[in-house]
Amino acid sequence: MKAMTTDELVNLLDANEDLHVIDVREDFEVEHGMIPGAVHIPLGSIPERTNELDAKTPYIVVCKGGGRSANACQYLEAQGFNVINLEGGMMAYDGELEFK
Repeated sequence: MKAMTTDELVNLLDANEDLHVIDVREDFEVEHGMIPGAVHIPLGSIPERTNELDAKTPYIVVCKGGGRSANACQYLEAQGFNVINLEGGMMAYDGELEFK
């Protein structure tokens, strides 16, 4: 499974790269802020919402600490998606937040 550090992600965000981030945390967790531009798909909803994703697009997957996002990455990789796990998750992320 491919992985990315939060520093790498912040550098890409600062460079205005076109990123596709999936936040797999629960509703109550994303209330505390999300990575700007991230799409919220709770882990339990991933199987029923894969039709919203493009298999050719690379996705960075994030959760609170990196465990649930790793599970989501394993599932999505098995379905043919190009995914990257954010190491350390939101606990390690110190970049800008977006509130929805």
